[in-house]
Amino acid sequence: FFIAWDMLFTAQGIWSFNSRYVLGITIYNLPLEEVLFFLCVPYSCVFIYEVMNAYVNRDVLGGCGKRISILVSVLSLISCVLYYDKTYTLVNAGICLALVLYATFIYKFRNLGRFYLAFVVSLVPFLICDGLITGLPIVWYNDAENMGIRIYSIPLEDVFYCLSLLLLPVLLMDFFKSRKEEHITNNQHQ
Repeated sequence: FFIAWDMLFTAQGIWSFNSRYVLGITIYNLPLEEVLFFLCVPYSCVFIYEVMNAYVNRDVLGGCGKRISILVSVLSLISCVLYYDKTYTLVNAGICLALVLYATFIYKFRNLGRFYLAFVVSLVPFLICDGLITGLPIVWYNDAENMGIRIYSIPLEDVFYCLSLLLLPVLLMDFFKSRKEEHITNNQHQ
């Protein structure tokens, strides 16, 4: 999903890649390094989530998960309304809004607090790496398509992006893990 989104945004000039910093090997219109990003970063973020679940025994934010989701949803919605004409902002905030609402109120993800804690921890390496690639700049963002608000050199929308990039695979992993446990339980009762 994210690679298709990346290809489309690259084609539309919402962002581009500095040829000085990439190998020149492309898959469709994306540098090989960008495609590999989508293997490494989501894996690393999910790894952080799983390690934190294994080593942080107490659900530190457990009681706050739903409130955090509401806050993220409100911020996403405000961004969508105020910046409806900025494609990068609208898509990032819109996808984040949809995923958070789905996780919280439809799927009723039971580990929201744990997820948000892992998200905050994941932001540290994400922002360091994102700061490097936008600071050099390896990736150039078209400010006509975003809010123009930066954390150092990083578009603010990348925080929404990071949340979505982590939440989607965590939800999928939880869904398949739950189905597997259900299947095992059903087989034991038969």
